[in-house]
Amino acid sequence: MDNIATLKKATKNKKAVDIGLNFFRYLILTVWLIFAIFPLFWMFICSLKSDAEVVSTVLKFTPTFSNYSTVLFRPDSNYIKAFFQNFVVSGGAIILTIVAGVPAAYAFARYDFKNKEGWAFQILSFKFAPEILVILPIFMIFQRLGLYDTYFGLIWVYQLITMPLLIWVVRGYFEDISVEIEQAAQLDGYAWYEVFFRILLPLIKPGLVAASLLAFIFAWNSFTFPLILSGVRVQTITITSLRFLASDSVHYGQVAVAAVISVLPEIIICLFIQKHLVRGLSFGAVKG
Repeated sequence: MDNIATLKKATKNKKAVDIGLNFFRYLILTVWLIFAIFPLFWMFICSLKSDAEVVSTVLKFTPTFSNYSTVLFRPDSNYIKAFFQNFVVSGGAIILTIVAGVPAAYAFARYDFKNKEGWAFQILSFKFAPEILVILPIFMIFQRLGLYDTYFGLIWVYQLITMPLLIWVVRGYFEDISVEIEQAAQLDGYAWYEVFFRILLPLIKPGLVAASLLAFIFAWNSFTFPLILSGVRVQTITITSLRFLASDSVHYGQVAVAAVISVLPEIIICLFIQKHLVRGLSFGAVKG
């Protein structure tokens, strides 16, 4: 009887400890969630304040939608036009990156050629090199080729941002797939392109989605390239938002509106592809 009572007491104490640990764990996650979301919340609050109230940190204020009407509907704002142009440029850049980057990632994962790792590191270095380091030569080249202030010009130069990221991420997913799967499919009579499109691409789909989303975010938020390589015909929202920063005053509420609207596509896309995104970020984390 004493042993049974001791066992029940130990079980009860263990449950109490587990409840306490779970409470502490969820408390930490809640605090971290508030810390992570608070900048977005504060940005949204600032978008509803007038210029006179935006400098105050008090949550009690009179909400106004004048900032939204100014940014979205004022004739000289051009924010809506820049929003869709940014979507075209970023989306086109991602499509080109996928078309060219996925086969390149497969080649780096499967084939052995001279100085392969050197070439791979060279491609990765494009991502970490400061954009200002190459912007002037690119500007001169674009002027000569007639690519300045064009959609294709920005889509092309965005490959310096998106291509290295996608190649290195997708390469890891290809390397996690056993070569025997391809060999077995070829023994069944599949051609190499059928193996690639029907077998390999579905297997790396979560990783490809995650890499494409990250590349899209980098392209969507790019500032230096569109600042120098675009003019009147093509403008992104990162450049159009500068209109609300005057030389004599800064309209913080309008800047907050531009920032709030600019993050909506990224949030919406993340919500739609959440399942693939979670699988893609965790794929390959546990092996064996």
